Amino acid sequence: MTTATAVTPVPSVSRQLMRDTGYVLLGLPLALFGLVVLTAGLALGVGLAVLVVGLPIMTGTLYTARGLADVERLRLPTVLRMPRIRPRYLTPPPAAGAWRRIFTPIRDGQSWLDLAHGIARSVVAVVTFAITVAWWVVALAGTLYPAYDWALPYGPDDRSLADLLGLGDGPVARIGLNTAIGLIFLLTLPIVVRGCALLQAGFARGLLTGVAEMRDRITVLEEQKRAAVSAEAAALRRLERDIHDGPQQRLVRLAMDLSRARQQLATDPQAAARTLDEAIAQTRDTLAELRALSRGIAPPVLVDRGLPSAVAALAGRSLVPVDLTLDDRLGNPKGRLDPLVESTAYFVVAEALTNVAKHSGATGCAVTVQRHDDQLEVTVGDDGAGGAHVAKGHGLAGIADRVRAAGGVLRVDSPVGGPTIVRAVLPL
Repeated sequence: MTTATAVTPVPSVSRQLMRDTGYVLLGLPLALFGLVVLTAGLALGVGLAVLVVGLPIMTGTLYTARGLADVERLRLPTVLRMPRIRPRYLTPPPAAGAWRRIFTPIRDGQSWLDLAHGIARSVVAVVTFAITVAWWVVALAGTLYPAYDWALPYGPDDRSLADLLGLGDGPVARIGLNTAIGLIFLLTLPIVVRGCALLQAGFARGLLTGVAEMRDRITVLEEQKRAAVSAEAAALRRLERDIHDGPQQRLVRLAMDLSRARQQLATDPQAAARTLDEAIAQTRDTLAELRALSRGIAPPVLVDRGLPSAVAALAGRSLVPVDLTLDDRLGNPKGRLDPLVESTAYFVVAEALTNVAKHSGATGCAVTVQRHDDQLEVTVGDDGAGGAHVAKGHGLAGIADRVRAAGGVLRVDSPVGGPTIVRAVLPL
C-alpha cells in the first residue's frame, strides 16, 4: 500500500513554464549530490561487506537514497500533476535486534530502486539541464538582441550569422535574424522545457513510484472483486430470504387450499367455491410479490427508460416525501450511462430510501443525482434521527459493497440526532 496527496490544479502556461524550469535546474545539483554520495556509499558497502562493517554502510546508503527519493517524490506533482505517491517500505518489528534492522532495507526491493534512481538520474539530469539552459539563453539573448547590438564590438574582419547566410552585413539584417531566432526559441520554450521536465520526471516516476502504483492498482482490483462477491452474496441471501418468507409460503398455502377445495367439491360445493376464491387471491398476491422481487433484481423501468425515470419511480413510492433533483443530461438517450453505473446508482437510492422509511423517523428527504465530467454523484439526505453507519449487518453495508465493486466511493455522514447524508461517487 502507498500514501498519496491530492492532485494540484492545472496552472497557467507561464506558471507551468517556471515550475518546469525550476524542476529541471534544481534536478542537476540534486542528481550530482546523489551520484557522489550514493556511489561512494555503494562502493564502500560492497567493498567492506566481507568485513561485516560494509553492511551498516550499505544500509545507511539505502536510507540516504530513500531520503533523496522522497525529495524527488515531493517535486513530482508540480510536473506530472498527479498525487504524490510514497511506497510503503519494509519496516522491522518493534522488538527487532540491530542486525534485523540492518538487513531490513537490504531486503526491500524499493530501496534498491531508489538507489538505482539516485545514481542513474544524473545522465538524464545533465541532458535536460543543458537543453533547458540553452533554450532559455537563446530565447532571451535573441529576443533582447536589439537592445544590446550597439554595444557589441565588430571588427572589420568579423562576419555575422546574417552575412554567412547571405542576408547582408548591415545592422538591420543582423538584428532581424537574431531577433527572429530568439522569438522562435521563445515561442517553443514552454514545449521544450515541458518535454525536458517530463523526461526527467517520467524517469523518476518509473523507478520511484511505478511499482507502488502497480501494487495500488492490484490492491484496488482485489478490493473491488471482494466487494462484488460480497454484494452478490448478500443480494442472493436476501433474495432467498424474500422468496422463502413471501412467495414460497403463499404457494404452500395455495397448494393446501386447492387440496381442501378438491375434498370439499363432493360434500360442500359452496365451501369449495370460497376456498377457490381464497386460492385465487393467494395467486394474485404471489404474483404481486414476484413482480416486486423482479423489480429488485432488474427493474424494468431502469432498463427501458433509464436512471431518471427509475429514480423518479422510487421517489413516487417512498413513504417519506422526497425532493428530487436530477441531471437533465441523464434523461437524454445519448446521455445514458453504463448499465453497471445505472444499476449501482439505482440501488443506492432504493436502499437509502428504504432505510429512511424504516429507521430514520424523517419527515422529508432529498435525492440528488448529478453528473460531473467523469463522475456520477448520488446524494440522499434526510432530516431524521441519524446514527446510520456501514457496519456489516446493516443495509448500508450492501450499498458500500455495490459502490466499491463499481470502482466508486460511498460516504455516510450521520451524526446522532441527524441529519443523515449518504453520498456515492461513481466513475463513468
